[in-house]
Amino acid sequence: MTRGAPIFAVGTLAALTLLGGSAIPAAVPPDPPGPGSPTAAPVLVSYDSCAEALAGLRAAAAASVGPWGFGDGWRTGAAFSEAAKGASGSRASAQSAQPAQEHSTTNVHEAGADEPDLVKTDGRRIVTVTRGVLRVVDPAARRETGRLDLTRTMPELSWGEQASLLLHGDRALVLTQVGPEMQPATRGARPRTTPRLILVDLAGTPRVVGTYRMDGNLVDARQTGSTARVVVRTGPRLAFPYAERGTDATRTAANRAVIAAAGVEAWLPAYEWTAGAERHAGRVGCDRLSRPPAWSGTTMLTVLSFDLGRDRLGDGDPVSVAADATTVYGTGTSLYLAGERPETTRPGPPGGGVRRRGPQGTEIHRFDTGAPGRPRYVASGSVPGSLVNQYALSEWQGHLRVATTTGETWGARPTSESAVHVLRPDGGTLVRTGAVTGLGPGERIYSVRFLGGSAYVVTFRLTDPLYAVDLTDPTAPRVTGELKITGYSAYLHPLPEGRLLGVGQEADRRGRTQGLQVSLFDVRDPARPSRLDQWHVPRAYSALEHDTHAFLHHPETGLVALPVGDDVRLLRVSGTDIGEVGTVSHTGPSGPVLRSLLVGDVLWTVSAAGLRATDPATARSLDWLPVT
Repeated sequence: MTRGAPIFAVGTLAALTLLGGSAIPAAVPPDPPGPGSPTAAPVLVSYDSCAEALAGLRAAAAASVGPWGFGDGWRTGAAFSEAAKGASGSRASAQSAQPAQEHSTTNVHEAGADEPDLVKTDGRRIVTVTRGVLRVVDPAARRETGRLDLTRTMPELSWGEQASLLLHGDRALVLTQVGPEMQPATRGARPRTTPRLILVDLAGTPRVVGTYRMDGNLVDARQTGSTARVVVRTGPRLAFPYAERGTDATRTAANRAVIAAAGVEAWLPAYEWTAGAERHAGRVGCDRLSRPPAWSGTTMLTVLSFDLGRDRLGDGDPVSVAADATTVYGTGTSLYLAGERPETTRPGPPGGGVRRRGPQGTEIHRFDTGAPGRPRYVASGSVPGSLVNQYALSEWQGHLRVATTTGETWGARPTSESAVHVLRPDGGTLVRTGAVTGLGPGERIYSVRFLGGSAYVVTFRLTDPLYAVDLTDPTAPRVTGELKITGYSAYLHPLPEGRLLGVGQEADRRGRTQGLQVSLFDVRDPARPSRLDQWHVPRAYSALEHDTHAFLHHPETGLVALPVGDDVRLLRVSGTDIGEVGTVSHTGPSGPVLRSLLVGDVLWTVSAAGLRATDPATARSLDWLPVT
């Protein structure tokens, strides 16, 4: 390990360079082209004026609305609430002078693109947020050195979900989603949630130095150096009437009338931020709004960029795009935002209504994040099918590799199959240069890992094929080998010496799961991937299947820590074997152990009840720091 340097890491949408042009797109885009052709999602287009933006937003939303709103039966419409005051004052830092110990980092997809997590450490301090309280622990002294009740700054945090953190020097950025908040003035209104960001100074006694809030949902965030980029998803604030009686046609017509009367502020996200006693408010400007050719007018994505080296968050330099996304993938120099293309629409029968076609695939936007501050828009594209998670995306040598599944896995004759597509930017468009298709007929992707010029794809329905794919030639990717075993791996982690560790579920020959399994794969020969060893816990489950941040691996010792039920199990992975070290539990009704991290030669585990220090070589408890 290297002193003071983060280790173990295997690894948002951003501000746009606005482009001219404003033609209203066709209601139904063409079918996706084949390899070598431009995709169906060319460059983003900006608006020349607010009037033009409003006309486009109204037209797209009117084409998308139905008798019960935008597809999910909820009516929208919520007022933007007032931000709370920030704290003030300053403290000298005693802890910042202490040397950093060797330490682990959050298990992320790509090195150079940190991801928010429940706990962060820099080797000098461990920072957590639990139930609205930020705590700082000195791992050398094994004691709490600071705490900050964030609910005093934002009382609504007590109703929020678990917060996550980004860390830079003596600054911590707390990200949380507060809500839902029901606005009683609008009958049938959808409960509103609100992202809250809090900038905390950790030098000395922790204190709040800035806050930020915006209506919507927090999608994700990435940090490169001192720059944090946060993606927020919002819907238009439209109060559709709730008609107990009437036909679908009359309900749709009434909803379209609401859209026709709405101003541009119904779509443009509003925000508020504080810095000490200062309070500021604003709204994303029309000159900061762009759109792809195919869009629905029902969703807006806003990218906020914050410099964590400053003593305030500021306005976040917001930029919005009229699109939807659920997946964020970042590297040290690029950021990709991906989401299923919206339902396309055609005019319905006379009297109202629309005819809809299903999702057309996945749209992807790429941004250059190589420089601090506002990222630069590079290109957009699309691929058929859907993603399992961010690990289905990978940038390598100027190309983007994307693994997707198309079709349905249910029924007597499932139609699904999977593919890996290769794209490159060309004149503002991500062009498909090649693809390998037909993977796992009747199955869907459960996990993907790209390693250099190779990809490893796990599909599953009854059995688990592990496919090895050669991507060194972006014009002719090919399957080089396949390993078919029972069960599946929901997460794949690279190990030294050409090995992979897979974590998921064992299953019988009929596809019925049989409990947690960890598999050690040898992938040195791409033509013959093999399984070296397996560790199985019947009727058990690991949160790692849906939360990859819960995984810890120390390459130098082979230590692996992963959650199993409410505990953490410590394994030792050698060249060919998986051995068990022991179990780490937290006392009392603490709920599950959520995270594991290493500082020096001590393993720390985190739960809502506290932090436990453990000897990673023996699983022997060294200390317990309860949350009080």
